[in-house]
Amino acid sequence: MTYALTLLQLFWEFLKIGVFAVGGGMATLPFLYDLGEKTAWYTSAQVLDMLAVSESTPGPIGINMATYVGYSVGGLPGAVLATLGTILPGIILVIVLAKFLEKFRGNRYVNAAFYGLRPASTALIAAAGVGVLGESLFSVSAYEASGNLADFFCWGPIALAAVIWVMTNLIKPTKKWHPVIYIAASAVIGIAFKLGGA
Repeated sequence: MTYALTLLQLFWEFLKIGVFAVGGGMATLPFLYDLGEKTAWYTSAQVLDMLAVSESTPGPIGINMATYVGYSVGGLPGAVLATLGTILPGIILVIVLAKFLEKFRGNRYVNAAFYGLRPASTALIAAAGVGVLGESLFSVSAYEASGNLADFFCWGPIALAAVIWVMTNLIKPTKKWHPVIYIAASAVIGIAFKLGGA
């Protein structure tokens, strides 16, 4: 595939994600997993890396992930086109809604449509959460390779998740810490694990 076709495909794929990923950045994850399988631009494990980087940088997660994928696949033009594809449906929708919102504010069909979107976006976010949890805490490939049940669990990430849960829910002084502290500490620990070969 030529570079121009790759850029066009990036824009088209992220335009579709922008149209259907209702509910914010986490709702884009099922679409990103599917896109990775379809195009082989990245693996499902790399989606978790993208998510970590996107959550650690300023801006909406979905747009950050689009920029990340676009840059990985097509350089700066790819980043611009993937980002534009993601935000364009939202921009168009906001312009249209702003024009007609007053007219349809009390319309029961419009209210019913938005009411129906809530469970759909909740399901997308829940599916993304389950996917991230499975990829982060469990390793099916390691278990299949060794046959040892202990290899099914990723003990380092499980311990880190448990420590963060305890610190954010049970220990009073650390409950009030800003989430950035936990994100930064987790990034440092993740780097230490990788450098240490864990």
